[in-house]
Amino acid sequence: MGKFFVKKTATGIKFNLKATNGEIIATSEIYKSRASCMNGVRSVSVNAPIAALEDQTVEGFEVQKNPKFEMYVDKAGEYRFRLKAKNGQIIAVSEGYKAKASCLNGIESVRKNAADAKIVEE
Repeated sequence: MGKFFVKKTATGIKFNLKATNGEIIATSEIYKSRASCMNGVRSVSVNAPIAALEDQTVEGFEVQKNPKFEMYVDKAGEYRFRLKAKNGQIIAVSEGYKAKASCLNGIESVRKNAADAKIVEE
């Protein structure tokens, strides 16, 4: 079972979603308040399991409706994903992956772990 780790930073508060093996599989933006961060956690929990996949790495990709995972290639040539809520806001992002298959595994891990992940405040 995954866990959301909520922690304060120098500029606000953020969360990391970690898989059962302890690896960070998704990270949030920096929020100004704890309440906003907790709303972000809830949004990931609700949206990740039902989000469609929009594979922007293929030419002529089909645009999906929100909520969705957008998979893309960054400037460094690595695969990444971002999870968008129903309102189109980005609620979680991934690290860079060298292989597309690894990025797809990351998306599946977020889907699987987010729904019933416990919240741990650091």
